[in-house]
Amino acid sequence: MTAHGASREAFAAARERLDALTDSTSVDAARLGDELAAVTALLDREVSLRRVLTDPAQPGEAKAELAQRLLGGQVGGPAADLVAGLVRSRWSQSRNLVDTLEELANIADLTAAQRANTLDDVEDELFRFGRIVASNTELRAALTDRAASKAAKSELLRSLLGGRADATTERLVTRLVTAPRGRSLESGLESLSKLAAERRDRMVAVVTSAVPLSDGQKQRLGAALAKLYGRSMHLNLDVDPEVLGGIRVQVGDEIINGAIADRLDDAGRRMAG
Repeated sequence: MTAHGASREAFAAARERLDALTDSTSVDAARLGDELAAVTALLDREVSLRRVLTDPAQPGEAKAELAQRLLGGQVGGPAADLVAGLVRSRWSQSRNLVDTLEELANIADLTAAQRANTLDDVEDELFRFGRIVASNTELRAALTDRAASKAAKSELLRSLLGGRADATTERLVTRLVTAPRGRSLESGLESLSKLAAERRDRMVAVVTSAVPLSDGQKQRLGAALAKLYGRSMHLNLDVDPEVLGGIRVQVGDEIINGAIADRLDDAGRRMAG
């Protein structure tokens, strides 16, 4: 999430509170994610309520008490406490509160996957689903059709992902598709992939090659990129016979062409040797 000033400070404090909550094994991280997503939908829909809860002229404790009264019995204690802490903070824009809640919901779900040792699977599934959508115009149209109901989109995703993808992947993608909040499907999937990578403090490299890479090539390229960027690197792999130079690597906004990638591969071989 991109935020500035007071909102950035509030977001950082909220992340710390979420981490403290999910560090406890007694907290159901997946349930917490669902409940935070429900509050996100509520405040995204009720603009006047959102403005009241982010009004800098109102005492933080009064706003927290209002949130607790509204959510009491609707969500569990951890979610209610987290929202109360959020509304005590100051926000540069009222919409930043909703953006933060949405990101916290996604992080809670990814934390559940991390606990279950399925985070790698979720990362890969998000990437593969994005590639499927990008190559299937009819599917993309169906998932982004504003006239289609949320129930219809959810059912379509259930038929595509149910039993084939991790439950966390299905929840994250369903929330994104049914409540895009002005984002494109592609940008939303990219944001989710980045959040998944951050759970392991690593970066994501999208590697497109003319032919599939061998296990050795993947290991050498990953090691060379990790050394170059100073962080662990997760490789999302795609094959496109039309790639010039045989390989294309994208890390964030930076694109590494085939010639440079070859040099990285050479460096990786020297390191391995």
